[in-house]
Amino acid sequence: MKAIIKYISSIFKALKSLFRGMAVTGHYISHPKEIITQQYPENRETLKMFDMFRGEVVLTHNERNEHRCTGCSACEVACPNGSIEIISKRIEMPDGKKKKVIDKFVYHLSMCTFCNLCILSCPTDAIKMSQDFEHAVFDRSQLTKVLNKTGSKLMEGVR
Repeated sequence: MKAIIKYISSIFKALKSLFRGMAVTGHYISHPKEIITQQYPENRETLKMFDMFRGEVVLTHNERNEHRCTGCSACEVACPNGSIEIISKRIEMPDGKKKKVIDKFVYHLSMCTFCNLCILSCPTDAIKMSQDFEHAVFDRSQLTKVLNKTGSKLMEGVR
């Protein structure tokens, strides 16, 4: 007898769950402005990702090809899986002092977990997460990127 009651109650629970799901579906059918589903490949030109979306890491440059990265390696240390590599060099300043500058800012997108720890650790806000999300390539070597542009230099006033 207990087995029959248990069987019938499981049927009622399943029907209740079914109607609850159908109620949610009915709500979105009757309120179409609330729907946030995107028709992805067709709307590539107009697609805007959410503000909190974490895409790949980018080193921001201004119009004079200057960046804010001092080469302190805080982002490299904060990265849990080593997807950021900062290769720096020392240059001699006109006053005779040596200064550390970045030679290459290498980013391994294939190893990145998009955790945002590198962005939070950067003291000069030199890097940020972009809105890019299409990273499919046939060759994995294309996922290793040098973020500093050729000929770029440190922005005036950044220490």
